[in-house]
Amino acid sequence: MPSTVIRNAQYDPATRILSVWFVPSDYEDVAPATYAAFTKASSKGRFFNEFIRDRHRYRRVA
Repeated sequence: MPSTVIRNAQYDPATRILSVWFVPSDYEDVAPATYAAFTKASSKGRFFNEFIRDRHRYRRVA
């Protein structure tokens, strides 16, 4: 599965469950206020996609 974000995915057709493992990453130059807002966000994924992903450089963590 070639992807820079997804490490692995597995699907069980009997239960119709898709499990996805993401690659751990460090995001650079994130302001303290952005982190504080992230911790308070009701949807961490939505906040991440809107305010962090594609706005900060990142590196994959081994």
